[in-house]
Amino acid sequence: MLKTYTGEPLAPEGVIKVQVKLNKQCADLPLYVVKVDAPPLFGREWLRVIKLNWKDLKTVHAIERREKDNLKTVLKRHSAVFSTELGTMKQIKATLTVRPNSVPKFCPPRNVPYALRPRVEAELKRLTELGVISPLENSEWATPVVPVIKKDGTVRLCGDFKVTLNQVLCVDRYPIPRIEDIFASLAGGQHFSKLDLSNAYLQMEVEEKCRKLLTISTQKGLFRFNRLPFGVASSPGLFQKAMDQVLLGLPYTHCYLDDILISGPDEQTHLKALDSVLGRLEEYGLHLKQEKCLFFQESVEYLGHIIDAAGLHKSPEKVRAIVEAPAPCDVSQLRSFLGMLNYYGRFIPDLATVLKPLNELLNKGKQWQWTVDCESAFQKAKALLVSQEVLTHYNPELPLRLACDASPYGVGAVLSHAMPDGEERPIAYASRTLSKAEQNYAQIEREALAIVFGVRKFHQYLYGNKFTLLTDHRPLTSILSPVKSTPSMAAARMQRWALLLSAHEYTIQYRKGALHANADGLSRLPLSHTHKEKLGAVEVFYTSELDTLPVSNTEIKRDTLSDPTLSRVQEIVSTGRFPAAKDAGEELSPYLLSRHDLTIQQGCLMWGMRVIVPPKLHPRVLKELHTAHPGVVRMKSLARSYVWWPGIDSQIELHAKSCPPCQSVQKAPGLAPLHPWMWPFSPWERIHVDFAGPFEGHMYLITVDAHSKWPEVHIMDSTTASKTIQVLRGLFSRHGIPHILVSDNGPQFCSEEFSAFLKSNGVKHICSAPYHPATNGLAERFVRTFKQALKSSKGTGMVQQRLDTFLLAYRNIPHTTTTETPAMLFLGRRLRSRLDFLKPSVAGTVHRSQDAQQQRRHQHSKDRQFDVGDPVLVRDYRKGEEKWTQGTVVEKTGPVSYRVNVGVPGVWKRHVDQMLTRPDPELQQTAVNLSLPEDLSQSDICTTLHSKTPPPQEPDDRVPQHTESPQTHQSTEPPQTGVTAVTETVRRYPVRITQPPVRYGTE
Repeated sequence: MLKTYTGEPLAPEGVIKVQVKLNKQCADLPLYVVKVDAPPLFGREWLRVIKLNWKDLKTVHAIERREKDNLKTVLKRHSAVFSTELGTMKQIKATLTVRPNSVPKFCPPRNVPYALRPRVEAELKRLTELGVISPLENSEWATPVVPVIKKDGTVRLCGDFKVTLNQVLCVDRYPIPRIEDIFASLAGGQHFSKLDLSNAYLQMEVEEKCRKLLTISTQKGLFRFNRLPFGVASSPGLFQKAMDQVLLGLPYTHCYLDDILISGPDEQTHLKALDSVLGRLEEYGLHLKQEKCLFFQESVEYLGHIIDAAGLHKSPEKVRAIVEAPAPCDVSQLRSFLGMLNYYGRFIPDLATVLKPLNELLNKGKQWQWTVDCESAFQKAKALLVSQEVLTHYNPELPLRLACDASPYGVGAVLSHAMPDGEERPIAYASRTLSKAEQNYAQIEREALAIVFGVRKFHQYLYGNKFTLLTDHRPLTSILSPVKSTPSMAAARMQRWALLLSAHEYTIQYRKGALHANADGLSRLPLSHTHKEKLGAVEVFYTSELDTLPVSNTEIKRDTLSDPTLSRVQEIVSTGRFPAAKDAGEELSPYLLSRHDLTIQQGCLMWGMRVIVPPKLHPRVLKELHTAHPGVVRMKSLARSYVWWPGIDSQIELHAKSCPPCQSVQKAPGLAPLHPWMWPFSPWERIHVDFAGPFEGHMYLITVDAHSKWPEVHIMDSTTASKTIQVLRGLFSRHGIPHILVSDNGPQFCSEEFSAFLKSNGVKHICSAPYHPATNGLAERFVRTFKQALKSSKGTGMVQQRLDTFLLAYRNIPHTTTTETPAMLFLGRRLRSRLDFLKPSVAGTVHRSQDAQQQRRHQHSKDRQFDVGDPVLVRDYRKGEEKWTQGTVVEKTGPVSYRVNVGVPGVWKRHVDQMLTRPDPELQQTAVNLSLPEDLSQSDICTTLHSKTPPPQEPDDRVPQHTESPQTHQSTEPPQTGVTAVTETVRRYPVRITQPPVRYGTE
């Protein structure tokens, strides 16, 4: 009985003696014949007799001749990619941007050693001929060059842009791929190809407007780069962004700057992926350096790691450089050594604890002293590095386990896969030292801290997957259990950690310390190599897939003929005589509905491209479809690519829903119907409180009124019950005591002191259900809004200033639930804010309108004033009377209003616009005594006196009429209505009436 490399038994059909000849060696050796399509192999029995010269052996790639030919065809089809000429990336150019108001900087050329000058000049000539650089007469920018000697003796010209352009450059912060993300996507890869771009950055052109920034100064003058050079701070991000765009959508392809890695689960898939990548590179005009490319390798070195189907290995050359490194002499050398060592930290368990003496030398103020402990840690770290630890590829189909442990000085975690044979294969190790404060934690807290550290470190692997937490501290299985509530007496940090873990789907298990060596090595020996070599009776170096599908086409053909319904359908399809629908039985009806899609292939009944499975084989096919335990939708999607029978959808639903393993891990039930809180009828009737943080070094007490959504936020230096009561007491003094207070189950809210405070004030306390923040959703939702606002305004001021600005804006914004602003519902008014400056006020509008009216009125009017005792004509609104009547001013009641005595009717109140000047009676008498011209009548004089402005007043020795007492105006004598005795006196010249000129545009 033979065994394969994976341990499966392989029964030989027989054995035969054959003569084996290699060079001058001849031997008769047994040849086992097996029923497997595989090439003959050398076994251990042959190797004992036939001696091979292993030094002369080359790496043999197990590629079939047909695949080799296909590879040659692919490489020949894309031969343009391997051109030795400099490639030019099509469709994409680099753009560089400097900060506004940047001042150009010109640096003269640096001195170059005389021995290197010919080579520098030769390189400048070569780059000019390739079009990489162009000569310039003058430039505002100039960067000195640094010649770097390459292995072949030539020089590479690098611009020292850090002294010029990089200081003012707006760096393109495009993310470079994380090495961990690349390695995590290689699961299932069996074949690997590595491609290397020739002169990577120089294949990318720079926009014409940006080339002036890339001017370099040399002994031969000024040159500017037309292509993207090394040394520019934006070059890595720009080139990575371009390569991601070039290779977008290609499967099994990974790119890190100019290194491209292609994997594949089998030869055909890998060849297809390689063909796609080469075609895409050719489409964009990129060229590869063929001598550095590897194709169809079983293992490749990529980013300092050896990658093969088994997993990740450390690069021997990198390890050798670290192992041979001498002991550091100062902090700078120690940092370099630790940097190299930490690059392989994922391979070394408990590295942080081992390096504790070395890390202490990095502390600020620590005097350098290389002690015995430092030397021991230095040598132990090297010993751990040379171990043959192999990290398996992350596979999302395999169960995940996270083992965590803590020592007095550090915490560690191991992420591993539970293999089908029960063995644990590590994916990555992680560890860190504890701070001085963390070293003072109790042991149970350090163990919990180790779990939190492991979950955070491997968040990208764990989040969204179900995994198992392993710990050697039994109390944590209850405190951090996902199905048990956290004890109220647990420390606050334990409750916070339990809340953090609640976002993950996990189970926690206790494992004895003796079985917890992989994580417990923080204070013990490192994890030993656990992969045991499986030995068989005869060792062979060929792995063959011996598993077959549970249902073969032979079984389907056989059971189709034995099934009465399917055999009849097969007969109908072969003859083409389909019965009428009314004559077909209930069993045939489903098949007749799709009769045009029914065919027969090799004795199997087909519906389109899907095999019709006989009823006898339904359970086995359903089991095969559900092997990976997919959901109903994915299971149906898989079935639609292979099989069909009447009622298959309902059977798939029943099978998936009745699967016991799926039931045990199914997601939580759907959310219950929403039961909103009853809206209070008045402000501050029910308030919701919660704590937010720590955020920016502070905790915040959030209080929200349920009626108006009015928030109150207080920065807290402590979250104890006493401090909480102190803040709430202040709120109650300003807004009154509420009827109801809603909170979560925080320790400060559940304390007896807090309960007594609420009880003494007659406040009903309602606590939300544990782990159900939606109960206190009003406060929880505001916490999220509050945090988002403070994060967005970070860097614009002090925390209190930003908080006040946010609260003012929030209280003035209409709430989506009430459609009113919190300020309007809480205070009955809007709060005045800076935005009110944008909106014109009503008072300002009124004042401006009044001013405009006054100006328009003043353009066409005169400011007329009357004194007490002045004779006037006032407007008479009595029916049947004259329009104007005579009167005398008796009182001024306002700027433009007067009381006028009009005789019998009494005293009237009139506006100045309702009053005319009446000539003085004395002036009338004087005018009567004067001689009048013969052609001027008495009526003309009266009319003139009544309608025109009176002449200027007499000199000051004349006593004005208004000096009389008010009683004189109340005489019962009737007022004079006009001139009555002008008949004899005639003026010798006419009366001259002067008027102001009428100017154009005054109306």
